[in-house]
Amino acid sequence: MGVKRVQSPLVCHGHSRPIVNLHYSPVTPDGYFLASASKDGQPMLRNGETGDWIGTFQGHKGAVWECVLNDTAMLVATASADFSARVWNALSGDEVQQFAHQHIVRTVEFAHNSARLVTGGYEQLLRVYDLEQLNSDPMQLEKADDKIRIATWHQQDNLLLSSYIDRKGFSVWDLRQKSMARHIDTPAVVTSIEVGANGQHITTAGGSEVQIWDGSNLTPSASFPMPHPVETASYCPAKKRFAAGGEDMGVYLYSVESGQELDSSRGHHGPVHCVRFAPGGESYASGSEDGTIRIWATEFAQQEASGPPSSAAIPDSRQPILAS
Repeated sequence: MGVKRVQSPLVCHGHSRPIVNLHYSPVTPDGYFLASASKDGQPMLRNGETGDWIGTFQGHKGAVWECVLNDTAMLVATASADFSARVWNALSGDEVQQFAHQHIVRTVEFAHNSARLVTGGYEQLLRVYDLEQLNSDPMQLEKADDKIRIATWHQQDNLLLSSYIDRKGFSVWDLRQKSMARHIDTPAVVTSIEVGANGQHITTAGGSEVQIWDGSNLTPSASFPMPHPVETASYCPAKKRFAAGGEDMGVYLYSVESGQELDSSRGHHGPVHCVRFAPGGESYASGSEDGTIRIWATEFAQQEASGPPSSAAIPDSRQPILAS
């Protein structure tokens, strides 16, 4: 009987406290990049393919809950427990702009043209800042019913989707009306929302379920009951797979067509707070309570099923690669 090999991911050290958010940039002329947010207050930027550390954005005085890149990977935005959201130059690491809030900021995201920035958090308010007119007051939407966990752009940046710390479901906000258009109920609190690159699909996770939604009308396309609580999920349409993780410290890969588990990966020593596919879907990253990022090969299980690799390939797959 053959011995099943276990995937050894790229392991990225550097954070000293839990990692709570990961974000990949699109592919740029210089490749693609991975931003990470951590409770250590030190958001970091890495090469998205190798996991190699590029830089740390220093200045926050509290936990950083989200760290995102704009579409050109020239700017980074962060949301922090120090009551601020900040914009940084991704090349120099310098702070470009700071937006003061009255309470913890949990979420931040650039619009696709990088001209606007949305923030949300414990004030229960969504604010949209015009980055081309920094002296102007932000657009402020009506107060939400609960503290905001996630806010993300949708439908040509005319809509925002938000989920909450305690309230189940997620809300759709119309920026043209400056108000909530509808609230969509789910069985549990939504702890992860991912809008696909083209807006055709939205992936949510919460409780023990992953759902994929039709981006055009926000109706569920598929629901996947999970055998364990999940905090995060990411969908790759090109591979027809989604990845998920949560309290049990595992990272799981599923077929969207059959719902079958294709791969399960161990290695984290704490709950998995975020998983995201890299552009193209050849790999996916996980961030954990243990303070590490792990980058996994999407095709590992399928390559194993097709037969053993050549001897020349064995050393790399046996040994973890540490990206410091």
